[in-house]
Amino acid sequence: MHQINDFHMGLFSLKGKNAVVTGGNSGLGQAFSTALAKGGANVLVVSIVDDGGETQKLVEDCGVQYRFIKADITADGECKKVIDECVNTWGSIDILVNCAGMSINIEDVTKFTRKEWDKMVSLNLTAAFEMTHEACKYMIKQNSGKVINIGSLYTFLGGQWSPAYAATKHGIAGLAKAMCDELAQWNIQVNTIAPGYFATKLTEKTRSDEKRNKEILAHIPANRWGDLYDLMGACVFLASDASNYVNSHVLTVDGGFLMR
Repeated sequence: MHQINDFHMGLFSLKGKNAVVTGGNSGLGQAFSTALAKGGANVLVVSIVDDGGETQKLVEDCGVQYRFIKADITADGECKKVIDECVNTWGSIDILVNCAGMSINIEDVTKFTRKEWDKMVSLNLTAAFEMTHEACKYMIKQNSGKVINIGSLYTFLGGQWSPAYAATKHGIAGLAKAMCDELAQWNIQVNTIAPGYFATKLTEKTRSDEKRNKEILAHIPANRWGDLYDLMGACVFLASDASNYVNSHVLTVDGGFLMR
């Protein structure tokens, strides 16, 4: 049992930890990778796209080690290979961020087919389960670990034009709760970050649409789109020992969007 005098800022440090981030070299994933590195963790990124060394520089400039694996984590056996690579390289897997995801929007719901559904469920939800399943085998043995799933506002809302996206983002939070129920006894915390509207390459078109941009901003009490910077502290907190009694939580980082 700890006393309040035992608390210290070093609890937020990730020094000596080893992290895997899926989809960690672009957009939100790159921000999470950089945040973990700034906290002191070595970072292994897995993605189907090589960014040409941009994320590697961001990570290594923090004085930690970086590895990249080009892989499709929806393929059989790939999740195991990624987690094994982290453990074989650095000796442990302490942090897993399930960030890889996609969205396919089709305006007519009657034309949203099983093909689009299966593709999105496979990456957004099944791959997150398999990555967690493989990581927790090691985390149980070491009696510690952090799993952070990445949801969205559609963890709470309906998904106009993309029923699969909304379903998977509801599911990713449910997965965190289910895994928490199993893994908390081994000091493994499983939580979800639900980002709101963020200024990234993927949202450039929406932000450049004056009418749509105005509608979104009117729904955000902070009256601005999120910067990737705004997500980094949440990631470090949930990856650190400062959150050791936080489990199955969905942490919204949305400027207050859901409050309106």
